[in-house]
Amino acid sequence: MTRKAFRTRMEFSQHLSIYLFMFILFLIGVIFGAIIVNSMNFIQKQDLYFYLEQFFGKVLEGTIISEAQLFQTSFFYHIKYIGVIFILGLSIIGIPIIWIFIFMKGIVVGFSVGFLVNQMGWYGLLLAAASIAPQNLLIIPAYIVAGSMAMIFSLHLIRKLFATRFYNHTVRKAFVQYIAVYVTLFAVVLGASLIETFISPFAMKLVVDIGF
Repeated sequence: MTRKAFRTRMEFSQHLSIYLFMFILFLIGVIFGAIIVNSMNFIQKQDLYFYLEQFFGKVLEGTIISEAQLFQTSFFYHIKYIGVIFILGLSIIGIPIIWIFIFMKGIVVGFSVGFLVNQMGWYGLLLAAASIAPQNLLIIPAYIVAGSMAMIFSLHLIRKLFATRFYNHTVRKAFVQYIAVYVTLFAVVLGASLIETFISPFAMKLVVDIGF
């Protein structure tokens, strides 16, 4: 193992608790999202399901927005979300807001999957697997890593600010690493947006054709 690889492994081990914390925070958000579905009354569920049926009808008719519009909407949404987390990581006071962002992302995923399963059972689970899961296999880890790195960098700034004599890491080196990680995350988001544009709609249409 090279010295650089060993150092990278040691740094990951040191910050493993932060990655675990972000994952648990996201998971709690997913649980809360599912709880929100169960707390909705019958009329609210029926109203939402009515709009969902209309959407499925448009899927079958092929009248959903164009692929170019879908890709642009998806890509810029995720870029802005992760970009805000990046900016929050540059400030010491941004850590609690980062937690809220990760928690809210969990709520959105939990509510989306929970509602489909609540209303459609196993078919809803299959629909969620086709329409929500593919891009989120990349998006969710990207968000967790983004939130973790932002928190790590903020903590680095706090240590540098209040423990200058005892903290030897330079801000410049940490910032370069911070930028490099986010450049990689932007590439991951690009891949997720391509999946959301070209794979998820096709998979969702196959499932909708079976059930409707």
